Amino acid sequence: MTIRPDTPLTFRPLLKPKVWGGRRLERYGKLLPAGELIGESWEVADLPESIPDGRSVIADGPWAGRTLHQVIADDREAIMGRASLSPEGGFPLLIKFLDARENLSVQVHPDEAYAASHPEAHLKSEAWVVLEAEPGAVIYKGVRPGVTREQFERHIRTGEVVADLIAVPAAAGECHYLPSGTCHALGAGVLVAEVQTPSDTTFRVFDWGRTERALHVEQALACMTFPAPSSPSSRFLEPYEVRGFRTTPLCVTTFFSIERLDATGEATLPIVTNGVPVIWIVTRGRGVVVSGRGDRVVRSGRTTFSSGTTLLFPAFLKDAEARFDEPCSVLQVTPPSSTRGMMA
Repeated sequence: MTIRPDTPLTFRPLLKPKVWGGRRLERYGKLLPAGELIGESWEVADLPESIPDGRSVIADGPWAGRTLHQVIADDREAIMGRASLSPEGGFPLLIKFLDARENLSVQVHPDEAYAASHPEAHLKSEAWVVLEAEPGAVIYKGVRPGVTREQFERHIRTGEVVADLIAVPAAAGECHYLPSGTCHALGAGVLVAEVQTPSDTTFRVFDWGRTERALHVEQALACMTFPAPSSPSSRFLEPYEVRGFRTTPLCVTTFFSIERLDATGEATLPIVTNGVPVIWIVTRGRGVVVSGRGDRVVRSGRTTFSSGTTLLFPAFLKDAEARFDEPCSVLQVTPPSSTRGMMA
């Protein structure tokens, strides 16, 4: 009989020092190394083995100490249910927090055509949900209409390429979808939760005068289209309220969907996975997931969470509910085969 925990999975954060990083992730419960600038906290990761420190390790419970990749290999049905694995055979999403003390590089991720012809590159489409933004902070999102490839290349050489980008004011609560092939950069003073396809392939075209990191102009241009397509809309449906929660759809793509759940006070929410894994990124408040007995479950349990906690509800999980005793906000992320929402 397979031993399966009856609680959501939590993971040890994979902290990534970055030249543009900061210390704000401490406010989200991350224990940052003294004196280091941390730009990323990988919350749920299952990247190819060739990528260093790219696989999440389960923090507690019967599977503590094992990687997400290992438990999927041993009991795929329990974790994934009806959801598909990534093309590389891993979990299909990568979840992060990003803290931009300085501007991130202007960059592009491989599109489908490039990834298909370059086995070492992996498709990377992502969405940023803004959690904090300093006054005047922006997100660079796409190339301005009318900019030609020749102009863009010339401005890369002269250091003027930022003028070719669309700068969008960054505001807490907004979601920005960045399909693969979109030239973009997270501006200084912004902290986001990032949901993306499982890839760490980035092509830099401009690094704000920083010279210690390589640029990849030729590869980036091979992934871009001129004239640039219009930026996609990230809001599809109006908010609605069920069981004391206000649910706001933020982003629906072929790779994932994101919605924000907000409660103004005490609330209880049954966990219904609909046969696929569901991820919660807690951005405000605290509470507890209380689990009972389901099929092949070894014990009942309680999982506490607070701002900065990321939870993965395996597809098989039954008889669980989240209880909140104060105002809270949760980003709920589901893979594409899921039924939207977790309301019973």
